[in-house]
Amino acid sequence: MTARQYLIDTLGIVGAGAMGRGIAQIAAQAGIAVRLHDANPQAVAAAHAYLADTFAKLVAKGKLDETAANAALARVTGVHAIGELAGCGLVIEAIVENLDAKRALFRELETVVVGHCILASNTSSLSITAIAAACTDPSRVVGYHFFNPVPLMKVVEVIDGLRGDPAAGDALMDVSRRMGHTPVRAKDMPGFIVNHAGRGMNTEGLRVVGEGVASFADVDRIMREQAGFRLGPFELLDLTALDVSHPVMESIYHQFYEEPRFTPSPITGTRLAGGLLGRKSGEGFYRYANGKPQIPDEPPAPATLPARVWVSRRDPRARDAVLALAAQAGVPVDDGATPAADALLVVTPLGLDATAAALDEQLDARRVVALDTLFPLDVARRRTLMTTPATTRAARDAGHTLFAADGVPVTVIRDSTGFVAQRIVATIVNIGCDIAQRRIASPQDIDLAVTLGLGYPHGPLALGDQLGASTILTILRNIHATLGDPRYRPSPWLARRAQLGLSLTQPDATDLNEEPQ
Repeated sequence: MTARQYLIDTLGIVGAGAMGRGIAQIAAQAGIAVRLHDANPQAVAAAHAYLADTFAKLVAKGKLDETAANAALARVTGVHAIGELAGCGLVIEAIVENLDAKRALFRELETVVVGHCILASNTSSLSITAIAAACTDPSRVVGYHFFNPVPLMKVVEVIDGLRGDPAAGDALMDVSRRMGHTPVRAKDMPGFIVNHAGRGMNTEGLRVVGEGVASFADVDRIMREQAGFRLGPFELLDLTALDVSHPVMESIYHQFYEEPRFTPSPITGTRLAGGLLGRKSGEGFYRYANGKPQIPDEPPAPATLPARVWVSRRDPRARDAVLALAAQAGVPVDDGATPAADALLVVTPLGLDATAAALDEQLDARRVVALDTLFPLDVARRRTLMTTPATTRAARDAGHTLFAADGVPVTVIRDSTGFVAQRIVATIVNIGCDIAQRRIASPQDIDLAVTLGLGYPHGPLALGDQLGASTILTILRNIHATLGDPRYRPSPWLARRAQLGLSLTQPDATDLNEEPQ
């Protein structure tokens, strides 16, 4: 059978909303003729006016010359009937996120376009295989998931359905690059890459708050200033809006047949019902005034240093870092095997709570504080201190004073298996590893999609390598053993590579036809 040849010189778009007009913009700027259709003719006119205004602004800012802007706008033609999309080499559907509606549209499109035309869906959560099943020829149906705003979000997911022609996906990879976007390839699985990988940050952040460990603002501060993310989970949820995010959480959870790793939180369901959607409604996890979040002030650090400090020897690297801070603050160190009665007791657990760490070393829980040392204490812009339920106010305040003595802010949280950053980061890495384990996408494309699509400082696999795969494995195993929750079971991809000393970005050697490094 001769391989089908796909030629994309004219692009049809069905749906003239934010996604449709964004795709039209980048295609027109790349020299591709665009035919834009919407069931509402006024939406097409509004989209054309929007594009004219957008191109004018780009000219005013010096990002586009006037001749190129005029040419780009001239390439976008509004069409009133589906039949006018005949002759397009690619038609992208960007309509409502409803399977029945998309199937009906694809059945109609199939009667209009020529046999070498690719039919692509911009769905963010529906199965490409299920959409394609409505067609007589499902081989040319491909997922083509852009992110909003399309011109700024430079990544696009190309998703192969079970009955898809790989050459159709290859053609979309090529045209994506032509439009200035970075394409990543994925199998047809719930959430594809980005929405799948994004479950770690949001659902674990919600679980931390749901356990009464810390406030929304504290979790965001920790993830920004200690873990180095651009936004914390609740800032991100406010940006995307709960009427978008919560249904995606529920959809992915149910599509994976109630997989514990993706369990949604009643927190978002309740807030969605109350209309606390985020920035666009003026109030979400934060209130907004003139578009700016009103973040509660932090209380100042106490002013009383401990008389002396005893530091656990279980983790020599962490102990050295804590001792350096104690020396800088001028606090004497208790080196005794049995701590003195007036010593502050500092433990540095990985994946354990302060209570478990205190009991493990037979320490007086009233004087115990735990310090998160996953990220270097001398580099991070914030530190996290954790208390046991028995820790006295005096011990808590002494620990806070000690670890804030050099001017780095300290967030004090209640007892939590894995602090905040440890458990959120480990969950992010673990889900990324599981995407790789399921062969949904290549390790390279997983990290590319997450850094470009979610704005994380590193992809999940690279982040795991940076912190140490064995460290992430320890955190997850300890949380899993403590809570007994299958949500935290380590992915085989993570466990095997940690045990073998391989990079998490390393495919199986048989896939590479070479020996592992």
